[in-house]
Amino acid sequence: MTPTTARLQILVCGNSDRCDDGAAIWAVSHMLPNRGFLEASGIAVTQCGQLDVNDLVGIAGPVLIVDTAVGVAAGASVTLDFDELLAHPKDISPHSSHALPIDQVIGISRSLRDAPLDGLFVGIGAADVGFGQRLSTPVREGMGQFVDAIELALMRLTAYVH
Repeated sequence: MTPTTARLQILVCGNSDRCDDGAAIWAVSHMLPNRGFLEASGIAVTQCGQLDVNDLVGIAGPVLIVDTAVGVAAGASVTLDFDELLAHPKDISPHSSHALPIDQVIGISRSLRDAPLDGLFVGIGAADVGFGQRLSTPVREGMGQFVDAIELALMRLTAYVH
């Protein structure tokens, strides 16, 4: 995989046909652009479906993973750095990391890279990940806080790369 030249990478995980599992896609594609934050140079956005080692190995700078979260109340948002995810992989994790648990994805990615891999995970708890394109009431009600958390994470990571 060729490393990206972006100074900051956002990996948007999820499936828009699985109700709340599409919350990250909806937040980044519909709400975050309205705030003008993505217009900043050096930010690349990639939809990755379910998080995979290959998504992280080629990233040049810090990364923000945005996804629906397991272990979080429906509609609540959480922000964790990668070391926190590694330390407590069973407590809170991305919903869309089906192939391998998040601690293994980050650990393997870190071991395969020449440069350090640092970043943040921002997730929103799901109420319904069944088939459909409608977000549940708790996720719709929590979407503003979720987008706020994404924006704060981007500010933290942007400060890190400057």
